[in-house]
Amino acid sequence: MTAAAAAAAARINCFCVQNRLCFLQPLQSRSRLHLRRNLLSFSGRAVFSTNNAINEASEAVPEPFVLTTPLYYVNAPPHMGSAYTTIAADVIARFQRLLGKKVIFVTGTDEHGEKIATAAAAIGSAPKEHCDVISQAYKKLWKDLDIVYDKFIRTTDPKHEAIVKEFYSRVLASGDIYRADYEGLYCVNCEEYKDEKELLDNNCCPVHLKPCVPRKEDNYFFALSKYQKLLEETLTENPDFVRPSFRLNEVQTWIKSGLRDFSISRASVDWGIPVPNDSKQTIYVWFDALLGYISALSEDTDEVSLNKAVSSGWPASLHLIGKDILRFHAVYWPAMLMSAGVGLPKMVFGHGFLTKDGMKMGKSLGNTIEPNDLVHKFGADAVRYFFLREVEFGSDGDYSEDRFINIVNAHLANTIGNLLNRTLGLLKKNCQSTLVIDSSVAADGTTFKDTVEELVEKARVHYENLSISHACEAVLEIGNAGNSYMDKRAPWSLFKQGGAASEAAAKDLVIILETMRIIAIALSPVTPSLCWRIYSQLGYSKDQFDAATWDETKWGGLKGGQVMAQPKPIFARIENQTEGQDGVEAAKKVVKKKEKSPQAQKAVEA
Repeated sequence: MTAAAAAAAARINCFCVQNRLCFLQPLQSRSRLHLRRNLLSFSGRAVFSTNNAINEASEAVPEPFVLTTPLYYVNAPPHMGSAYTTIAADVIARFQRLLGKKVIFVTGTDEHGEKIATAAAAIGSAPKEHCDVISQAYKKLWKDLDIVYDKFIRTTDPKHEAIVKEFYSRVLASGDIYRADYEGLYCVNCEEYKDEKELLDNNCCPVHLKPCVPRKEDNYFFALSKYQKLLEETLTENPDFVRPSFRLNEVQTWIKSGLRDFSISRASVDWGIPVPNDSKQTIYVWFDALLGYISALSEDTDEVSLNKAVSSGWPASLHLIGKDILRFHAVYWPAMLMSAGVGLPKMVFGHGFLTKDGMKMGKSLGNTIEPNDLVHKFGADAVRYFFLREVEFGSDGDYSEDRFINIVNAHLANTIGNLLNRTLGLLKKNCQSTLVIDSSVAADGTTFKDTVEELVEKARVHYENLSISHACEAVLEIGNAGNSYMDKRAPWSLFKQGGAASEAAAKDLVIILETMRIIAIALSPVTPSLCWRIYSQLGYSKDQFDAATWDETKWGGLKGGQVMAQPKPIFARIENQTEGQDGVEAAKKVVKKKEKSPQAQKAVEA
């Protein structure tokens, strides 16, 4: 802690009678803010730098690519919305690693607040025990989905609590925290007060569709309204701060409508981090949780401090969030950081919601998508591919099981899996599974290589622009081009002719297998296990696959004399219920005996 911060912290309990109404805007509707004239302040405004010495020293060292998911609330087990965000973050992290960047992928769990205490009490558990169970459920699901994160922060971690308290003290020293009475309509599920104008009939929350309850509290407030102009200027000067662009428009509309100060403490919630200068109150869950993005950067062995955490990778390159928490990340969070003298993240990306069969999901409707069920039924590659390929990143997207099965079968089992399998089969039959020539030489005189290189570059640009669906499309186009080349050249017929035709056919197989090698790298951010299976059948080791970079998508990796593995299906085609029943009926007609109907989902070889 700096000398200025220490001095500020020592004076936390000092109250100065000042009229700071200039920082405030009157609240709308029937919610009433009763200001006390004993606002917290200091004899001088503390100024904190972001450590210029560290920034200058780091110029010679490439800064890390830091991306974050939300810290997921542990009032209930993980759902498909959480999984979708985290799969997308993992795809982005894997792509950045392919580019050779140092990546710090942060995820974790938000473990304080009234909802969590209530959820724990409902099952007769202590809050911390409940948090331990749910946090572990997230870790297990991320492992099952092939998600490789670098930092997992829990807001109950001691290092997180220390940084939250230090950050609070900085904001307090900046004169941006004051005490006031607040009375209004409170949504327990959102854990925030609501404006009456945004509520539905019977004062129902538009998100949770449950009535908000009247509540009156004596709280500490953050002077958000003070930062209205700075936020407006930030968004004007940095239009990529919020993406997609239509989300930026939403944020600008919110800010222009007038920002109101918000409560950053709760007097009625015991399960939380105590306010440094008032042990009778706990810090508001969002003021607490947002700081997990910084506290996660602290090493467990370090003496914990805000400066050290910031110097370990902040600012974040990308906050990846659902659109329902955009206001917290694009308005509250940057204003908090400005107050504390900490740099802003580079981008906040708000993606859309998932629906099922065209309907909003809800437990009461019985139509939720359980990610554990999906991954155990279909495998991680299928789940990852479908949601990232079929949902345009940033927009809402729909899931139906029929479309899931059709897309995964057509793209992964047929276009990619079958192309590799039949090519390796021909190579084994006619060339003893050995490449006869370098792939760079085999492609001489063909335009096919140029087509693949153009599609690879197209995929790279889409990945960098966070257009993951379009990146998947570009890679699939490579597979389609490979299948078209194979069908046009018909190497199985050329081998039968012998002589020069047979030599040409052997070259064709090298060209197709080089295409598969490139696909294995270019699609690896999305389907890592599938792509490793492709790479292994091309004769590479796991270490070679893990060490591959995007540069290796350049044509010419396979060399003459390389021995390929024995062909075997790399992706099990999924048979849906209708197909299974039709197959059974056909079998009955042939064997004239009663058969049991197959299970609703059955894996068969591609």
